[in-house]
Amino acid sequence: MARQPIKIDRDKLRAAIRRLGDEYVFYMLDEAIDLLPPAKLHKIVRKYLDLKRLHPDSEKATKASLLANVKAFEKASLAGEYYESFDVNSKNFMEKSKGTTGWIAESHRLLDRCVEQAKTADPAEVRQAFDIIFGLLDRIDECREDIIFFADEAGAWQVGVHWDKVLPPWFKVLSATAEPEEYAQRIVGLLKRHYDYGSAKMLAVARKTATPAQRQALSKFQAAATTARGTR
Repeated sequence: MARQPIKIDRDKLRAAIRRLGDEYVFYMLDEAIDLLPPAKLHKIVRKYLDLKRLHPDSEKATKASLLANVKAFEKASLAGEYYESFDVNSKNFMEKSKGTTGWIAESHRLLDRCVEQAKTADPAEVRQAFDIIFGLLDRIDECREDIIFFADEAGAWQVGVHWDKVLPPWFKVLSATAEPEEYAQRIVGLLKRHYDYGSAKMLAVARKTATPAQRQALSKFQAAATTARGTR
């Protein structure tokens, strides 16, 4: 028997939302766009926006694949379309610009789609989509391009990726498409860059997902990484 959803008092919800920062209200709204059926979405949006400006450009655009959407996101990111800076002072240094908030929300939405499609879609395409987004996180850390603006302590850690949710499906599609050494190298490298404090738990998951040859390669890379860390 399916578990019934927890009942929510709408007045308490409204009060809680009023206490949230604008950033988190934006994230909630962004998720709601995907959850609302078309008729209800239409009813809400028409109060605040001109619906004529929201018509799909083409039928093809409305049915774009995950990989196509991720590539479009990468193109817009590298073109600086999300980069929006502001003058930082002691009062606003914890804030995020609309461009940064929008980029974070879109990256989360696309990663959620990757997680879902890893269950049934072509592993090679889903892996490519994952890797494009991970590559953008690497670029944010390396400050190679002006992708998004952070007022203080810039870094991909501020994007807040839910690694415990994202990594197991990535391990699955990576295992299906990568040679043993590549499997091990990609996992050890990504954990070191983005989720070092959770690496022990995630490496255990990666070992369960791996083929015997990948598992052996992972043990070697993990041992080498531990040795290198100990000699510093």
